[in-house]
Amino acid sequence: MRRTAGLLVVLPLLLVVACSSSSKAPAEASPTASSAAPTVPSPVSEAAPMPTVEGAFGSKATITVPAGQPSGQFVIKTVTEGDGATVGKGDWVTVNYSAKDWTTGKDLPSSYDAGGRPQLFQAGSGQLVPAFDQSVVGKKVGTRVLVVAPPAAAFGSQGNTTLGIAGGDTVVFVLDIAETLPQDSTLSGTMTQAPATSPQVKDNGKAAPTITIPAGQPAPTDLQQFVLIKGDGTQVKSGQTLVVQYTGVLWSNGQQFDSSWSHGGAQALQVGTGSLIQGWDKGLVGQTVGSRVLLVVPPALGYKDQAQGAVPANSTLVFVIDILEAV
Repeated sequence: MRRTAGLLVVLPLLLVVACSSSSKAPAEASPTASSAAPTVPSPVSEAAPMPTVEGAFGSKATITVPAGQPSGQFVIKTVTEGDGATVGKGDWVTVNYSAKDWTTGKDLPSSYDAGGRPQLFQAGSGQLVPAFDQSVVGKKVGTRVLVVAPPAAAFGSQGNTTLGIAGGDTVVFVLDIAETLPQDSTLSGTMTQAPATSPQVKDNGKAAPTITIPAGQPAPTDLQQFVLIKGDGTQVKSGQTLVVQYTGVLWSNGQQFDSSWSHGGAQALQVGTGSLIQGWDKGLVGQTVGSRVLLVVPPALGYKDQAQGAVPANSTLVFVIDILEAV
């Protein structure tokens, strides 16, 4: 969990759209919206002229734009269709992308470039440019999508100076849908319980797990980590963005003080960078995706001598965390 209430959602500069003041995205990732934001045109599946795309799903696409001006229409065209799960509105979706500025003919940064990373976002949430936000809903994992984004569906009249995109430019994206996770996603499987002197965990399916504090046991003074379900995914690294379900209780009385199940389901957060309490950074880095982890966090690695909402000062915290995805 974050050092202060709430969780950190990370949105790259390339894809962020100006949001209204009601957005919960961090200020540094979401420029203030203009009250005169252009209306996004309804998408179509074809227009003339159209760019061509070469390359296979899972590799950087070669995008060739034709001579002449774009049609001005917002085009979402399936290049190859996958056979995985369908992306629903609000799902956490992982997308690799290639991009080109039609107006200038310049290639833009890609998640397939050296040092590039996939984009993780909630489909249809309105936090990213419509070219991403609207183009994946209803599509299946494994699908490659060609998107021609006029200014209203990309960076509007302001453009993006960091990327060299001028106001009014049309941008072409090729999106590879790699993963989707509904907000009620959770892990299942046979759990290995922690020792009897540690908290015990009862699985409740789609509801938050029940955590029982061992009676008569003093709170530990060091971080305790127990893998209840061992995932077979990649190892979590510092700086990655995770999608997790979690619930937390106080060691002192077993009272729940926070749970992703109580505020919208699976959450995205960045681990290993100091934006979370130290117990999470230390306890999650090195775990594998698909794991359910029990953490017992002493005050020194939690909120220390500061009260935090329903958490009294000097509290030992107990968490069960499902690591659903890491990018």
